[in-house]
Amino acid sequence: MKKRLLIALALLALLTTYKPQKIFLSEQFDIKEIVIENNFILSDKQIKEDLFFLYNNNLIFVNSSNIKKTLKKENFISSFEIKKIYPNKIKIKIFEKKPIAILQQKKEKFYISENIDLIDYLDLENYKNLPIVFGDKKNFEELYQNLKKINFPLNLIKKYYLYESIRWDLETYKKKIIKLPNKNYIKSLKNFMNIRRDINFDKYTVFDYRINDQLILK
Repeated sequence: MKKRLLIALALLALLTTYKPQKIFLSEQFDIKEIVIENNFILSDKQIKEDLFFLYNNNLIFVNSSNIKKTLKKENFISSFEIKKIYPNKIKIKIFEKKPIAILQQKKEKFYISENIDLIDYLDLENYKNLPIVFGDKKNFEELYQNLKKINFPLNLIKKYYLYESIRWDLETYKKKIIKLPNKNYIKSLKNFMNIRRDINFDKYTVFDYRINDQLILK
């Protein structure tokens, strides 16, 4: 009998102290501040509005998958890191995609990232002088990877034009036009890189490689 009484008293003590502790945790660790860092394109205000649901949620039990699902809607965001700062602050470090070109498809515009992801176009001062691609994502990705493989000076190119025959023209910032063939154009690009060093290079504005094993200069 005495043993049962002791067990009952122990359970009573446990139950009467559990609820206040739970309330204490819930109030003390509610998120009151969201800190956004490392973002250069998206504003703090915009990201915080997306994450508004975090406020007054318990920091201990915050669900990172919900944050991921929300931030994925911002297609400028590549990845992020979460840091909990107790008692009531959460810090989110943003890693943004870097635009390398502007894709023009009829009346629509997109940024193209380094990984050839399409990003919703925003009128951003830092990216207004990016090269423009008149074509499609798939064909540009193939061309871009080939340009990188041969270390073609990408900073020279102002515009990329894709024709219906799946052939590219490249226009440089110095108004040189490189007319590439449909196939095996890497050989043509390498040739252009070599003749750039020629003293007569500046005389010409058009470098036409469309006929196999020929270069027509104009």
